[in-house]
Amino acid sequence: MAEKDVSEISRDARVLFTRANEAAQRENLDYAIALYNQVLEKEPGFFECRKALRETQFRKAGSGGGGFFKKMLSGAGSSPHIAKGQLALRRNPAEALAIAEQVLNGDPNSAAAHRLIVQAAQALELPHTGVLSLEILLKNSPKDKALAVEFAEALGTGGGDASRGERILADLLREFPNDGELRQALKNLSARKTLDEGGYGALEGGQGSYRDILKNKEEAVSLEQEQRVVKTEDTAERLIGEYEGRLKTEPDNLKLIRSLAELYTQKKQFEHALQLYDRVKNSEMGNDPSLERSIADTCVRRFDFQIEQLDPAAPDHDAQAAKIQAEKLNFQMADCQKRVEKYPTDLAIRFEMGQLYFQAGKVGEAIQEFQKAQQNPHKRLQAMSYLAQCFAKRKMFDLASRTLQNAIKEKPVFDDEKRDLIYHLGCVLDEMGKKEEAVEQFKLIYEIDIGYRDVAAKVDAFYAGR
Repeated sequence: MAEKDVSEISRDARVLFTRANEAAQRENLDYAIALYNQVLEKEPGFFECRKALRETQFRKAGSGGGGFFKKMLSGAGSSPHIAKGQLALRRNPAEALAIAEQVLNGDPNSAAAHRLIVQAAQALELPHTGVLSLEILLKNSPKDKALAVEFAEALGTGGGDASRGERILADLLREFPNDGELRQALKNLSARKTLDEGGYGALEGGQGSYRDILKNKEEAVSLEQEQRVVKTEDTAERLIGEYEGRLKTEPDNLKLIRSLAELYTQKKQFEHALQLYDRVKNSEMGNDPSLERSIADTCVRRFDFQIEQLDPAAPDHDAQAAKIQAEKLNFQMADCQKRVEKYPTDLAIRFEMGQLYFQAGKVGEAIQEFQKAQQNPHKRLQAMSYLAQCFAKRKMFDLASRTLQNAIKEKPVFDDEKRDLIYHLGCVLDEMGKKEEAVEQFKLIYEIDIGYRDVAAKVDAFYAGR
C-alpha cells in the first residue's frame, strides 16, 4: 500500500475530507474527528487526512475536550482496544490502524496507540504515517535514546527527511560521544542518504545498473544541460550539433528526433522543428497527446515570434499585432477542438478548451468545458475559478459566489491558488453590493500579502470611506 495525496483518493473520500475540514474550521471537533476517521477507513494511506486528524485530536484534548476525568476513562478503556489492535496487526494492519485511532480520539498522547500505528504503518509500507507517530512518542519522551534513533532512521528510510535524521543522531552523538552503536547508526543513515541522492537506490530493486551511475564527468555535465528547462544559446548549438551527428547513425531514434525538434524550437527555427515533429507524428509514436501539444506550442511560439519581429515604430503596428493575435487564438481553438474530438475523455484538454473559449469571449461554450473539466482532480479548483468568472460575466453573481465558496472550502492550504479564489470572491461580493463581506475577503489577503493585485487600494478605500 502506498501513501496518497488528495488527488489520488476516491471522490467519496474527498467529499468527506472537505466536510471534515469545514467542521474543524467551525470548531465542531467531534464531528470533524468522526469524518476524518471515515475517510481513513476508506483510504488508510491518505496521509494528509491522518495529519489533519491528529491535529484535530490534539485541539480537542487541549480545548476542554480532554479533561482529567475523561482522560482517566479513555485510558481505562484503551487497553482492550490495544489488545484488539495487536491481534488485528498480523491479519489486517489497516484494521489495527483504525483501532489505534479510536484510542487516540480519546487520548492523542497514548504511547500504546502510537506504537501500534508505527507497527501497522511498517506492515503497510506507510513511512510518513509511522514517522508522524514516532515524532509524537519522542516529543513525550525526549530522553529516550533508542526512540530517537528509531525516529531518525525512519526519517532516513522513506520518512522524507534524511537530513533531519542525521541532525538528530549527530546531536545524540555529541551527548554520548563513546556510543559505538549510535556512531554506526549515523554512518549508516549518511550512507543511505548518499546512495538515494546519487540514484544508487534503484540498484537494490533491480531497476538500474552501475553503467547508469558510473558516467564520466563530461557525460554528467551533458545530461544536466539536456535537462535544463532554459538552455543557453551556446549549449543549444552544441547539443544540436551532437544530435544531428547521432541522427546520421540513429535515423529511427524517435526520442532523439523529438529532442532535436525541441532544440530547434528554442532556437526559433520553427519550420525545421515542425518538419522533425512530423517525422515523429508519422511514426508509431504519433498517437500521443503530448506530441500534439508540443507541435501546437511550437506553432503558437511562431505566432509570438512574428509579433516580436514587427516594427514597434510602424504606424500600423498595433493593427498588425492584433491581427496576428487573432490568428493565433483561432489556430489554438481549432487545434484544441481537434484534440477534444480525438481524446474526448481527456479532461485536461477540456480545461484548455475552456480557457480558450473564455479568452475569446465565448462564455457559454467555456462554461460547458469547465463543468466537464472540474471532474479532473488536478484541474478541479482552477476550473471552478473559471466557472465563477464565467457566471460573473453573465451577471449570475449568486452562482459565482457559491462556486467560489465551494472551491475555497476544498483548499485548506492558503497558497497562491486559494488567494486567487478569495480575491475573485471579494470582487463578486463587491458586484453584489455586499461591501462589508467583500472587504473581509480582501483583508484575508491584505494581512499576508499587501502587494497582491489591487487589494491594498480596495482595503484602504474601504477604511477611508468609513
